[in-house]
Amino acid sequence: MRFGLFGTGPWARLAHAPGLAAHPGVEFAGVWGRDPQKTADLAGRYGVTAYSDADALIADVDAVAIALPPDVQAPIALRAARAGRHLLLDKPVALRTEDAEALAAAAGDVASVVFFTRRFTPELDGFLTEAVATGGWAEARIDHLGSIFVPDNPFGASPWRRERGGLWDVGPHALAVVLPVLGPVTEVTAVAGPRDLTFVLLQHAGGAISRFTLAVDAPPAAAREEAVFAGDAGLREVPRGRWEPADALGRAVDQLLAAAAGGPSPACDVRFGAEVTAILAAAERSLAERATVAVHSG
Repeated sequence: MRFGLFGTGPWARLAHAPGLAAHPGVEFAGVWGRDPQKTADLAGRYGVTAYSDADALIADVDAVAIALPPDVQAPIALRAARAGRHLLLDKPVALRTEDAEALAAAAGDVASVVFFTRRFTPELDGFLTEAVATGGWAEARIDHLGSIFVPDNPFGASPWRRERGGLWDVGPHALAVVLPVLGPVTEVTAVAGPRDLTFVLLQHAGGAISRFTLAVDAPPAAAREEAVFAGDAGLREVPRGRWEPADALGRAVDQLLAAAAGGPSPACDVRFGAEVTAILAAAERSLAERATVAVHSG
């Protein structure tokens, strides 16, 4: 399958480009980016064509892999889906529910995968399969707090992460773990703390609850990543597993190729990505409503 890569930032360089280049079922055809020099550099590293026009790259390939900020990704992915191109997207698929829903609707006739990174590791895949089979879970707790705005972190220069914070950056990863086990969400409440600290409480359709503590600008000493399910089977800690971004990307490509050949739609398809966006947008509305109450109370 002929792939075009959209994006030249850290995630494109760490995961997408090497993953596409190494995959035996992929012809890595070209790169488009917003910075012409970075586009030329990345394309030159892999011996592919540097494109200055995004639609020209869409026209020349069978599938697009997108490693761009969500507000830039969404319109490009929509054009690609409408052109009949398969989609390998990053999370979140969009920042607005209506954009995510439009993308899901347009992708009805193409294969799609959203790259929730650790969902494509054997350890997490095995855990979720077992957790779903076990059942009886009453709650889940996920703490995902990072400290990315430091000199040696390649993602610290990302404007959208600084603007949107942990809710939108690491919140999708938390939802990608909880939703397959506890099911759809019926109620969302969120509370903001210092910096970008966000506490999210979810009610699931089956009655279970999940609690997230999220940040990408946490004090370094407070950074942590923990996930636990609790229920009739007791406490089960979610394994972190060892992973390499390019290997995980390769597994995502495997699923996309299988779906495009007529196999089942991947669990993390664009419809799942739209569900995640809707929950994050609801959490953002909850934060805004609380801020309004605080202002009126003052």
